[in-house]
Amino acid sequence: MSHANAALTPRARLRLAKLIVEERWPVIVAAKMFMTSPPTARKWAARFRAEGPAGMVDRSSRPRSMPTKTPPATVKRILRLRWRRRLGPAQIAGELGISASTVHAVLVRARINRLSHIDRVTGEPIRRYEHDHPGAMIHVDVTKFGNIPDGGGWRYVGEQQGKQNKQRAARAGAGYTEKGHPNIGTAFLHTVLDDHSRVAYVEICTDEKAVTAIGVLERAVAWFADHGVTVERVLSDNGSAYRPHAWRDACAMLNIRHKRTRPYRPQTNGKIERFHRTLADGWAYARFYSSDSERRAALPGWLHFYNQHRRHSAIGAPPFSRLNNLPGHHT
Repeated sequence: MSHANAALTPRARLRLAKLIVEERWPVIVAAKMFMTSPPTARKWAARFRAEGPAGMVDRSSRPRSMPTKTPPATVKRILRLRWRRRLGPAQIAGELGISASTVHAVLVRARINRLSHIDRVTGEPIRRYEHDHPGAMIHVDVTKFGNIPDGGGWRYVGEQQGKQNKQRAARAGAGYTEKGHPNIGTAFLHTVLDDHSRVAYVEICTDEKAVTAIGVLERAVAWFADHGVTVERVLSDNGSAYRPHAWRDACAMLNIRHKRTRPYRPQTNGKIERFHRTLADGWAYARFYSSDSERRAALPGWLHFYNQHRRHSAIGAPPFSRLNNLPGHHT
């Protein structure tokens, strides 16, 4: 294969071959002039006689046949075992009687060498998607976090002290559930995530009713509009907040097309589901909070960090970097 600093580029090969074939130069003299070996000079001269100038380019080194190539039937069996039973290369090799390296090579070519590339439910390769501009699709969902009693939750103070803090909060006015457990309460986080940029908008609410979700959607659309993003579609699951006609009418009023995921398929809404895990690790359970009000007060700061400073692994930059320099944003 020739390169920029090669002694014999296709043009130089042609000059060498013409000196030998047309001008009758001795092979040794021509080879010495081009700083190559006589056998190489003879090869290019012979190829010039047979093919002319077209023969001076590199030929493919791919073999015409591969007797040791894995048969297509074996490849299908490897992929079937990987998809249906999620077996590793060693287990597949043991069942089929072939080497593990062969199985691994087949899985790499099929791009399913990592189990994370395969859908856990269907066993098929995961098909990822991303809309081409901000606002083309936003994801909405609700996640829940138990409130933290004064004094801290059990994750940081221990189970015994955590129970005491709950009992103290119940006696102070939080009350008890029907089963007699301290009623600390639950925080309902309504989250909105842009599909293209991964920019997130979050509100902490007291319930997950449709009227609450509609209010969050209206405020989120206005917030995105302030940042130069026009929301076109919204994707939700089949939760109770997104099934009423009021939600449908609110989307129509905002000129947004509503789409739902297939039942029991949270993977379709996977971007926001993954964001919920990031939210839990980075904010909800990231450090010790002495009260629930302290944790709630920390949410705006963490959201600012997530949107504008934290490097997102899927896009290689902070989410807000994809909202900068939008068409017409600075005109």
